[in-house]
Amino acid sequence: MSWIKERTLNWFQFLAAKIMRIGHVPRHVAFIMDGNRRYANKKHVAKVEGHTKGFNMLADTLSWCTDLGITEMTVYAFSIENFKRNKEEVDALMELAKQKFERLLEEKDKLMERGICVRIIGNLSLIPEDICKLIAKIMTITKDNNKAFLNIAFAYTSRDEITCAIKDIVKGVKHNEIVPEDINEDLISNCLYTYNSPDPDLLIRTSGEVRLSDFLMWQISDSCVYFTNVLWPEFTIWDFLSAILYYQRCYSDLQRVARIQNSKSITHNYRAFTYVNKLHHERQVMIKNMYLSAVQS
Repeated sequence: MSWIKERTLNWFQFLAAKIMRIGHVPRHVAFIMDGNRRYANKKHVAKVEGHTKGFNMLADTLSWCTDLGITEMTVYAFSIENFKRNKEEVDALMELAKQKFERLLEEKDKLMERGICVRIIGNLSLIPEDICKLIAKIMTITKDNNKAFLNIAFAYTSRDEITCAIKDIVKGVKHNEIVPEDINEDLISNCLYTYNSPDPDLLIRTSGEVRLSDFLMWQISDSCVYFTNVLWPEFTIWDFLSAILYYQRCYSDLQRVARIQNSKSITHNYRAFTYVNKLHHERQVMIKNMYLSAVQS
């Protein structure tokens, strides 16, 4: 199934989306795509079929974001905690991910045409090498696109992300590139996997679970959070528009919080700035080396 779809809405749905755009539309929406296994149980099919249906729903959602003018989307595709599931299911998920990343690469012309930058955020050291190479190809090919951004959290938890950021900061202090006085919220934010992205305006979780499951815990402190009972594979445009409407109702309060945050003075620290740039460069080199290894093999 294609990742990049033409418009999927009928005329009435498209009209509803167009009306919704009159109000304030979030620029960055994050999704906890929960309910794939429950959907499989509900339909009496194998769990992998539920996950396949869930992956396919991503394409529809990406299309809806485009129709609504939402320029960034972050999805929780695979948690580090998922590695604790039985080997058969984990292997099936890795194979499914490989197939979907291969399909994404096959659609690189569409990605380039629409200016979509794809970023995979997570602990790549936990991912099989063949999938890492696919990830490196996708990220390298689309890195200069800037019309829309798709962030896929894969082998990710927020605790792991923050731990890695702290390790990078400790390494900087140890090597005398930064000093303890440089450590603040801005430095930590700039060392996270999501340093390129604004914090999500809206987080949507499906399946009726009212928890965050260690997803973007640092980034969503001021985000609007919307929970819905619908299972992710059954998520519809009407469910999505309901979440956008909820965000619009919360918008004035979110703006008030943003004004308070923006009023805080931030002192520019050249030493920390230099270290963060070096850190980002090292990450880019790592991805580039994986890409070169992939194209040469």
